[in-house]
Amino acid sequence: MQIILMEKVINLGQLGDVVKVKEGYARNFLIPQGKARRATDSAIKEFETRRADLEKAQSDRLSAAQSVNDKLVGANVRIPAKAGVDGRLFGSVTNSDIAEALSKKGFDVNKGQIRMPQGPLKTVGEHPVLVALHTDVVANVTVTVVGEQG
Repeated sequence: MQIILMEKVINLGQLGDVVKVKEGYARNFLIPQGKARRATDSAIKEFETRRADLEKAQSDRLSAAQSVNDKLVGANVRIPAKAGVDGRLFGSVTNSDIAEALSKKGFDVNKGQIRMPQGPLKTVGEHPVLVALHTDVVANVTVTVVGEQG
């Protein structure tokens, strides 16, 4: 299916690119999220008339993400969790726990923006975590899991 991208999509293309993707990806994700439209002649003409507005909106989102990034870089979040004597947690610290702790500190972050390459945290200690504020802006945050004897 041919689509026109309404914003930058990782591993797919930039704003305004006409790309071919699988039909399910377009119908179930890109189009409902507002990230793309079907690449018909009328949609392409409409996009060209709105291109300046879309580019301005995209640059505004990027600058907002960069300002949050400046405050967020190097932040340290403490999360208490029940742990055994050996330092392993009885559960795990997930991206939603980290997002909740960051929101308590005043950052507007949702759990979908938290990137945990090794999966949920299962041990006590400091762990580096990435927060993807925008497709081009990623902040490094240190999460300190503090063990509580339980």
